[in-house]
Amino acid sequence: MRSKPEPRPERGSRPERGSRPERGPRPRLPAWTATLTWKSACFIVVMCCSLAAVLGVLVHVEVTRQTVATAREKALGKLHDVSRAYEAGEALPRDAGLDPEGLPPELRALALGGQRGTVVADHRGRALMWAAAPADGRALATAVDYGQSARTISGLDNAIIGSSVLAIGGTLLVGAFAVTRVTRRLHQTATVARRITQGDLDARVDDPRTKDPSRHQDEVATVAGALDTMAASLQSKLESERRFTADVAHELRTPLTGLQAASELLPESRPTELVRERVRTMRQLTEDLLEISRLDSGSEAVETDLHQLGRLAGRVVRASGTDTEVVIVRDAHVETDRRRLERVLGNLVANAHRHGRPPVVLTVDGPVVTVRDHGDGFPDYLLAHGPQRFRSGGGKGHGLGLTIAVGQATAIGARLEFRRAEGGGGLAILSLPGS
Repeated sequence: MRSKPEPRPERGSRPERGSRPERGPRPRLPAWTATLTWKSACFIVVMCCSLAAVLGVLVHVEVTRQTVATAREKALGKLHDVSRAYEAGEALPRDAGLDPEGLPPELRALALGGQRGTVVADHRGRALMWAAAPADGRALATAVDYGQSARTISGLDNAIIGSSVLAIGGTLLVGAFAVTRVTRRLHQTATVARRITQGDLDARVDDPRTKDPSRHQDEVATVAGALDTMAASLQSKLESERRFTADVAHELRTPLTGLQAASELLPESRPTELVRERVRTMRQLTEDLLEISRLDSGSEAVETDLHQLGRLAGRVVRASGTDTEVVIVRDAHVETDRRRLERVLGNLVANAHRHGRPPVVLTVDGPVVTVRDHGDGFPDYLLAHGPQRFRSGGGKGHGLGLTIAVGQATAIGARLEFRRAEGGGGLAILSLPGS
């Protein structure tokens, strides 16, 4: 039996109950809206506007109440005089009468109900304060001019708005100036922190507020002083570590040289080969430690000259004694320190053979040299943080080879990057100056 095909939803049909329509990505605000200056300016504007609005409303209400009370008192006083004249049978003033034209209906109804009252209303384009009272079943009313009072209130409102705008603008300028001074000092502190992160341990904020103990320090000066103290302590500890490493390595050179000479006098045997291999390893480790100490101190000068990069790379591969393929895509002449560059390329080739798998290919493409192996690739920690001393992802070596390569590359102004190659393997990219 054939199974019936499932019915397809018609185009334009509604989604099932409970399903939610997909929402697009939320729009991101510009980067400048996250700055402290912008946030402070918004806070100042909101607070000033709120304060101006509250004060403006209070002043407006109070002045309006007093103005209306004065006009009402004047209108009622005039109504009292008109009522006495009406009771005495005298002629009423021109702006008073029984049920006069323009009398507001609600005020007439109030007077016919036997009560006195006032109300503000427009009559023929004029603002009038009407006052009415009952008189023989009719409404006896009079009016006083309310235009001047209305203009006074309107002028007061305009003055409140104008003064609020000026106050907000002045406060915003003063606040922006004060906040900018603080943010400038924060940016300077952040810049010094980044320089320290990049290895410039001589960088200091040197905030003058931290130099004078008699001056009170604000929070920014406290942070700057703490950063300077941290940098000085870190520099002192690293300098002590560098001196210790250099002293230990230097002291080990003499006994290791004697040990190597003594190992050459031993009769040929398997134990002798093991001893010689360990002595060579110790000597190489000592030389690497000395080289790292010199790189850390920056005591060696760079001697640059013009060299053909393809020929130099071929010489490095031949000297390594490894089966490394050299590919010249585009040769180039570079001005660099030959010894340091050979050290970098030699370490990269040796590392590729030690920790990777063949084939190992060294490629020259202009001033860019790449070394690729087909092993498991560089470990995650190295890709994230760079080479680290005495740490090796493969469990072989001491992690000094790549550390020296990075240091020597930095010394000649080159950039050394480590990536995972497409298809597997590790890829080291050396970009020389001018690339």
